[in-house]
Amino acid sequence: MGSKRIAVIDRNKCTREKCGYICRDVCPLVRMGEDCIIIDEKNYPVIDENICTGCGICPKKCPADAIKIINLAGEAGDPLFQYGVNTFRLYNFAAPKPNAITALVGRNGIGKTTLLEILSGKLIPNFCNLSKTYTWEDAIREVKSKEIKNYFHEIGGKHRISYKMQNVELLAKVAPNKTVDALLDEFDQRGKKEEIVEKLALSSFIKSTLSSLSGGELQKVAIAVAMLKDADLYFFDEPSIYLDIYERMRVAHEIAKLAEEKAVLVVEHDLAILDYLAHYVYVLYGEPGAYGIVSSVKNARNGINEFLEGYLKDENVRFRDRELRFELFSLSESKRPKMFEYGGMKKRYATFSLEADGGDARRGEVIGIVGPNAIGKSTFIKMIAGVEKPDDGVALEGLSVSYKPQYLQAYFDGTVGEFALKNKISQEYLAEFELVHLLHKEVKHLSGGELQRLAIASTLSKEADIYLLDEPSAFLDIEQRMRLSTVIKREIADKEKVAFVVDHDIVFIDSISSRIIQFTGESSVHGRASSPRNKMDAMNSFLKDLGITLRRDVETMRPKVNKKDSVLDREQREKGNYYYYVRD
Repeated sequence: MGSKRIAVIDRNKCTREKCGYICRDVCPLVRMGEDCIIIDEKNYPVIDENICTGCGICPKKCPADAIKIINLAGEAGDPLFQYGVNTFRLYNFAAPKPNAITALVGRNGIGKTTLLEILSGKLIPNFCNLSKTYTWEDAIREVKSKEIKNYFHEIGGKHRISYKMQNVELLAKVAPNKTVDALLDEFDQRGKKEEIVEKLALSSFIKSTLSSLSGGELQKVAIAVAMLKDADLYFFDEPSIYLDIYERMRVAHEIAKLAEEKAVLVVEHDLAILDYLAHYVYVLYGEPGAYGIVSSVKNARNGINEFLEGYLKDENVRFRDRELRFELFSLSESKRPKMFEYGGMKKRYATFSLEADGGDARRGEVIGIVGPNAIGKSTFIKMIAGVEKPDDGVALEGLSVSYKPQYLQAYFDGTVGEFALKNKISQEYLAEFELVHLLHKEVKHLSGGELQRLAIASTLSKEADIYLLDEPSAFLDIEQRMRLSTVIKREIADKEKVAFVVDHDIVFIDSISSRIIQFTGESSVHGRASSPRNKMDAMNSFLKDLGITLRRDVETMRPKVNKKDSVLDREQREKGNYYYYVRD
C-alpha cells in the first residue's frame, strides 16, 4: 500500500450549520475551486482524501474538534474494513490459533471490537472500498494470504462461532422476563449446564429474570451462554467488566479450560487476567477513533511487553513516545506524617452487616481497598465520605471529602466543556484524562470510559482532605489505567492529602497503593474491613485467600499471575510467598 491520507470527521461532535462550515471556508483547495470538502445530503461536511493535501488547517480551525487528518505511513499494512466515508478504518488481519487463547491488546477505540466482529462473521471485510458491497466470496477472492482465504472460507460456512459480546446489558433488553435457567437451557448445546452453573457460581440467581440482574450477574450469564454453545471458535469481548477479582479468576480458569480443546480469542484490559489467559497476542495501534493497525502475531509475554514499551520489534514501529513503566513499590509508607485517625465502625442492614477496624491515614498516601463484591467496600467508602452514617462508631468530622461513586450517571445537561467549567476542571486534567477533544460532546452521549475519566477529573479537581475513588479503572484501557495510577499518586503526594481507592484490577491496585485495607467475610451476608496494612503483608494475605501467586516480569517489572500448579506457583506456595517473586 502506498502512502495514504486519512480524514475522519466525528459526526457526534460536528456542529454543521452552527459553525457555518468553517472547515470549507478555511480549506486552501476549496478556495482554489477544488471540491476537497463538500456538504452531503445530511448537511455534514465530507473530505475527499484523494485531494486533501494534509495542510492541517481545518482540524485546527474546527470549533468542535471534530476533524482528524492523519498521514498514514506506507508500511501500515493492508486495508481490511472501513465503516463509511471519513470514518474509522482497520488495517491487517488476525487469526485465532487452535487449542490456544489469542488476545487482542490495544487502546479503546483502536478497532479490537471491529476485528472481533469480522473474525466472528458479523462484519464482512470491505477492504476500505466503499464503492462496492462485498460478500464472503468476494472477500476470499480479494485476499492473497492462503491462511486468510481459508479462514474467510470457514467463516462463510464451516466454522461455528460463539460470541460473548461487550455490552452484556443487551441480554436484559432482548429478553427481560426470561429466567437465567430458561436462557441456559436454550443454549446448552454441549450438555454442560450444571457444570457451568457450578463453576461460574450462578446458582444463587438462576431463577431470577434477566431484567433483575446486576451488571456482574449479567456478565457471568453472558459468559455461561457463550461457553454452553457447541462451537469451533469462542470469542470473549472484555469478560472481566463488572466482576470482582475472585470472579475474574474463576472465569479466567474456565476460559483456559475451554481453550484446551477449542480456539479462543479474548479482548481484555485487566493486565493480570490477560497475562494469565493469553498464549498469543496481536497488538493493535494507531489513532483511536481514526484508524487501527494489527501487528504480526507474538507470543504473549513479548506481545504484552512490546505494547507496554510502545515499540514493536518485528515491525520496527514505535507507536508511543514513552514506555509504560512499573515501580517495584509505590509511595513510601514509613516516613510520612500521620494526617488523621479513624475509629472502628459498624453498619447493619436487613440482610447485611459490616464491621470496620479503625486505622490511620498518612499525608500523601494512597490506600488501596481489596475484596470481593457485596462485602461492604462501597459502604465503607460511603461512611468515610459521610454519605452513610455508621450505626456504631463515629464518622470522620472536620475533614472535607471528594467522592467518585462506583456507579456513574450522565445526569448533566450540557457539554463536557460546560461541565468542566462548572466543576473547575483544570486544563492539565483535561489533557491528562484525554478530555480536550470531547469538550463539545454532550455529557449524556459519553461512553462508559469517557464518563469515567470525566468523573475522575472532576473528583481530583475539588479541594479536599480525602479523595475517595470507587472502581476508577472500570471501562478504561490498559494505558489509561496506568496513566490514572501515575496521576493519582502524583496529585495526592503533591497535595499531601489522602486517597482511598477501591478496585478489582490487581495490577492497578498494586501500582497505586502504599498500604492496603483487605475486606473478608461472606458476600451479601457480612463483611469485615482491616485497618490499613503494610502492602507486602496485606497483598500476601489477599492473594492467599484468592488462591493465586504473583511474580514479577524481569523486563517490565509488571505483576504476573502464575499459571495454576506451574513450577513457580508451587514453589511460591511452599515458601508462603504469594506476592512477588522476581524471576521469569
